[in-house]
Amino acid sequence: MRVTLVHPAGFNFVPGQPDFSVLANRMAPIGILQLASWLEKHGHPTQLHDCLGPYAPPSLEANIEQILATKPELVGFSATTSGFMDAVDMAAEIKRRHPHIKTFFGNVHASSVGGPLLDHFPEIDYLCIGEGEGAILDVAEGMADKDIANIIYRDGGGNIVINPRRARILDLDELPFPAYEKLAGFPHGYHLPLFSYEKRWGATMITSRGCPYTCSFCDRTVYERLYKYNSAQYVHDHIRHLRDNFGVHHINIYDDLFTAHKKRIHELCELLISQPLGVDFNCAIRTGHTSDEMLALLKRAGALMVSMGIESADPAMMERHKTGVTLDAVRKTVEQIHAAGLRAKGLFIFGLPGETPETLKATSDFILSLDLDEMNMTKFSPMYGAPIWDECVSGAEGEFDEDWRLMNCLNFVFKPKGFESREEMDALYNWHVRRYYDSKPYRRRFSKKLWQHRWSLWHVVRHLPQIIQAARYFSAGKAELEAAKHSFAPHPRQPRGLSPFLSPELQADAIAAMSPVKVSRKPRPQLPPSAGRIIEIAQSA
Repeated sequence: MRVTLVHPAGFNFVPGQPDFSVLANRMAPIGILQLASWLEKHGHPTQLHDCLGPYAPPSLEANIEQILATKPELVGFSATTSGFMDAVDMAAEIKRRHPHIKTFFGNVHASSVGGPLLDHFPEIDYLCIGEGEGAILDVAEGMADKDIANIIYRDGGGNIVINPRRARILDLDELPFPAYEKLAGFPHGYHLPLFSYEKRWGATMITSRGCPYTCSFCDRTVYERLYKYNSAQYVHDHIRHLRDNFGVHHINIYDDLFTAHKKRIHELCELLISQPLGVDFNCAIRTGHTSDEMLALLKRAGALMVSMGIESADPAMMERHKTGVTLDAVRKTVEQIHAAGLRAKGLFIFGLPGETPETLKATSDFILSLDLDEMNMTKFSPMYGAPIWDECVSGAEGEFDEDWRLMNCLNFVFKPKGFESREEMDALYNWHVRRYYDSKPYRRRFSKKLWQHRWSLWHVVRHLPQIIQAARYFSAGKAELEAAKHSFAPHPRQPRGLSPFLSPELQADAIAAMSPVKVSRKPRPQLPPSAGRIIEIAQSA
């Protein structure tokens, strides 16, 4: 079967402001690259279309034309929450013009919301729950829908059927390297976050799936908590493949927790030391769960910068959202990182339930005291599959604007009750960003690395007008933000208040019985109309 895999552009912007996200960081869509190589391995010709790619046209219509030009029989969309309606609009036009083309939706939004999406979007034929390799291959090979694990579909009577989950891929080394060669403009048209690398060209890599921890804000419906990883030899071969075939000399490893399996990291570092590839890399560690020995090995193996999720400097917030991490452990870990000669990057989230102006200011003070080389502060967006979701939508902790297109970590869709307005939150966010990058310690560190940052500086110079325009936004205070407030009309087809069809307990029962879950079309009176349909668990023959 001819398959085309699509990465929708989505809405990666703040309404009324320039789209700075792709300018600052354009990452290759690793998910569909991995699926493409898997399908090709099994004999299914596969094309890729990245709507955020360097050669993608700006309009939805033109992207649809390019997708249809590949003459697909199956189109797979890997859509985040903010990109989901973009994917729906493309799928609707594709189905209108070519009803025989099947559409397959995967990624975290499809996996966490599940069946209710089929109730609202007839242009979707299949939803993928969890890992996509097995499910999309079964669809491409024409297997009967009822026999394909990890999908949700409609049967002949229009009922929504939720098939059982399949076992996770246990040996990730069975997967071929992602199909980078199918991505137009790779690697020259893609680039890593500014000032996060010294060598070019850059690429991203994922070497493990799953995470053993459960932070309140993190969705775990795709990989759950089962942690699996590529072997050290596979990762070394993968890096060599990127270097030899694409000229890549810096890699950002985007595992949720790269160093969770210490023996693997030790083996990989020893390989990179004994068989050096001349490739730098960045990775993530867990605060308080590292050692001087490991950090020294990472440095010798080519690590440039390590990131750690800190989220907040308020002890009550950390206890609520990221248990097991303390401020003392954070300070010690930063000291260890610097002692090993590595750069330290802190990752923070602003706007979680319980946040107040005072907690944000405490976090800002703490960030400046850490002497970090880089920091990233994300605007909190609730995720359907996260433990904190129900708390966010209940109204008890704040106001939630459930506009999927704005749930991109660039907009404050959730306003904790400790704030008067989202404009107040934006003004505080801008205050912190200016404060950090204008601080003398940061400027001193930055000036010492001007030559190392030459490729990022060249990128900035080439796009200076857009950089200046974006910088004006971060200089805006509350009054300016309120004056410039833009109304953003919701997508006319986006439903709100959706709930998954099945609780985890019912899903577990269905999996144990190895039978699909059929969902009738009758309304369930105890739920609001938008929340879904009555659920009937039926054992199939």
